[in-house]
Amino acid sequence: MDDIRSLFPKTHVSRRGFVAATTVGAGFALAAQPISAQTVITTDAGGLMAGDAQIPTPNGAIYGYYAMPGTGGPFPVVVVIQEVFGVHEHIKDVARRFAKSGYLAVAPDLHGRQGDTTKAANIQEILAIVAKVPDAQVYADIDSAVAWAKATGKGDTARLGVTGFCWGGRMTWMYAAHNPGVRGAVAWYGPVVRPATELQPKSPIDIVASLKIPMLGLYGGADQGIPNDTVDKMRAALKSAANMSEIITYPDTPHGFHADFRPTYRADKAKDGWEKMMAYFKGRGVA
Repeated sequence: MDDIRSLFPKTHVSRRGFVAATTVGAGFALAAQPISAQTVITTDAGGLMAGDAQIPTPNGAIYGYYAMPGTGGPFPVVVVIQEVFGVHEHIKDVARRFAKSGYLAVAPDLHGRQGDTTKAANIQEILAIVAKVPDAQVYADIDSAVAWAKATGKGDTARLGVTGFCWGGRMTWMYAAHNPGVRGAVAWYGPVVRPATELQPKSPIDIVASLKIPMLGLYGGADQGIPNDTVDKMRAALKSAANMSEIITYPDTPHGFHADFRPTYRADKAKDGWEKMMAYFKGRGVA
């Protein structure tokens, strides 16, 4: 264990420090406030190694959060791709949930080069930052996060999974096409059709032919930001490409239904989606 700790010094979360950090509202993105205290899920760090990490990349280190079982390994690796709010407490909690199930989860900060979305005052400020993030940069930084997980000696990247939410849901589709080493990928309500920009030139529907694996998509039928007809177009494109991906649309369910800190949270759909994701990962050998 001492060898592992040397890769990320001073990052292990103590029980006392963890409790202090998870007071309702603490650690969540500023623009996400106020937090829905009645529904927010808190996963303790008991039995885990979890905390901050500096992830080396060819363009300088980036911040990340990791969680994994405190003993054993090597573990299957899951990259958790952030929503627009950044690597805040919800994403960290998701990483700990994976760790409790026997995974090494790592959530790299994929917006940090352009700005700190966790400190942005409102969604307009966040979107201005996110618009400056090149897809190519994201692919490279996730590649580095995967390499970091392998370098710990505790991550089995031959069992590599990726999952992401909202902005991260889109990037989950995109990264699965980028990296042929991905064994399983689950996109939570990520846009599949959107206008192209110079930095973000393609949508998931444009890269269907490049997907080497069947994916799982989890969407809300009442999502005001991702029209159902675009999700239907994605289904049709996957079918045309003979890709066996499954897209599940939950009726009368809003965007962000997994985000337990938001009013859009739907506990039953989030639970069902999580169970389907874990079964899918197991079936894909990411377990």
